[in-house]
Amino acid sequence: SPDQETCWQNCEIEGADEEYENTYGVRSDGKALNLTFVTDGPYSKNVGSRVYMLNSDKETYKMFKLKNREFTFDVDVSRLGCGLNGALYFVDMDEDGGKSRHEKNTAGARYGTGYCDAQCPHDLKWINGLPNVVDWIPQETDENAGLGKFGTCCTELDMWEANSISTAYTMHSCSVTEQTQCEGIECGDNAGAVTPEAHRFEGVCDKNGCDFATARLGDKTFYGPGSQFTLDSSKPMTVVTQFVTDDGTDDGKVNEVRRIYYQNGKKIENPSFDLLGNKHDSITQQFCSDWVGTTKDGTNFIQKGGFDGIDKALEKGVVLVMSLWDDHDVNMLWLDSIYPTDGSQPGSKRGSCAITSGVPKDVESAQANAKVIFSDIKVGAIGSTVPSGPSPA
Repeated sequence: SPDQETCWQNCEIEGADEEYENTYGVRSDGKALNLTFVTDGPYSKNVGSRVYMLNSDKETYKMFKLKNREFTFDVDVSRLGCGLNGALYFVDMDEDGGKSRHEKNTAGARYGTGYCDAQCPHDLKWINGLPNVVDWIPQETDENAGLGKFGTCCTELDMWEANSISTAYTMHSCSVTEQTQCEGIECGDNAGAVTPEAHRFEGVCDKNGCDFATARLGDKTFYGPGSQFTLDSSKPMTVVTQFVTDDGTDDGKVNEVRRIYYQNGKKIENPSFDLLGNKHDSITQQFCSDWVGTTKDGTNFIQKGGFDGIDKALEKGVVLVMSLWDDHDVNMLWLDSIYPTDGSQPGSKRGSCAITSGVPKDVESAQANAKVIFSDIKVGAIGSTVPSGPSPA
């Protein structure tokens, strides 16, 4: 393949105005966003998707300022089985997609450039305005996808990663304070196609994250498909996340991320867990410390910046991302099954899916019609976005 410069001169990024639904399976009616998993489009088969929220000028991403605020959305994951992840999250992307910082990036936010997250993904086709063609390795099951030499890293706040079996919300800190291209050890890669040795905890970002996952924490009856679960994932629900500051003002420092649910007009509190002698029902620095102290899984959220890093990103403003994906690294077992698969570690039981589930080839054929629907997104003062909703039937 040509070098980056040659490729940059001869390649272009196309817009997708007409193709969202037919090519990518993305449909929006202004109120709800519907992401369908596999789409047989006019030109190719498409698997999964990821979209960002733009400002009305279509030239910049909408920057969410969430300190001392709550962020609320409705979600329907009833059609997502094992191995799938319908995700809604925030990342520390540049407002203009990196257009002003990287002279070769003439496309900007309008064309969806500038993505980054705490996994420092290598599957981006363009990073910092240049094509990621160096040492590109195509993916076995999807010729449109692959991995390049470079990754792209930044702080990530996962509001919602879920299918109908399991859910988690997670904070990921990074030692970098803006979208940053990485290569080699600084990407923190697992052993695999790009890097032969594992360097997961040596990169600039905390890849495990500080996660609040009710099944992983030990409550197997809180979330799942059916009326026997407190939160029934076979029906739509409202998810409220509150970014609490230490002094209750917009200028304070975010030191807690709280979660509340509503379903059928009923308020459902996040469950509480005892860890190392402390009670926790939300993500705080103490929770993160007690959780890694319990699992001993090497999570380095605090070392990579902890809540200071989260607060810095929120101070600046973060970009909203919604996606539907399957997992070519570990088959989403970290979300909905047992991982590590021997089940010996505290916290390794994450959901009821079999350890043989989630293989992308299987998921892409058996669950081609899977979809997630996000709707009714709201931001407001803490306590203000909550639905009064219909009274319970």
